[in-house]
Amino acid sequence: VQLQASGGGLVQAGGSLRLSCAASGSIFSIIAMRWYRQAPEKQRELVAAISRGGGTNYAGSVEGRFTVSRDNSKNTVYLQMNTLKPEDTAVYFCNADIRLGDSTVRGYWGQGTLVTVSS
Repeated sequence: VQLQASGGGLVQAGGSLRLSCAASGSIFSIIAMRWYRQAPEKQRELVAAISRGGGTNYAGSVEGRFTVSRDNSKNTVYLQMNTLKPEDTAVYFCNADIRLGDSTVRGYWGQGTLVTVSS
């Protein structure tokens, strides 16, 4: 199983970006999908999460600016980021709890995509 993240880049403050993370491999179902970020010299933090049924939760710092969504038919999670701020600059990682064909559930991480917001 692999998670492939994409969509990062350089954007000016106030701008928008949309991140995508697609899961592939021997997947029976994906339970929860999440986005984390890690800024330089800071710990990795949870940004947003979405359940299989579509329930969401967000870090307070992004509430109202970021929207997490998923397409179960494509095994893909998205993060729409609006009104970006310089403090949103970080490497963004996707994470998923995946049920495999043998019914075990494992956590997987994507490779990270860099988001840089200039002031």
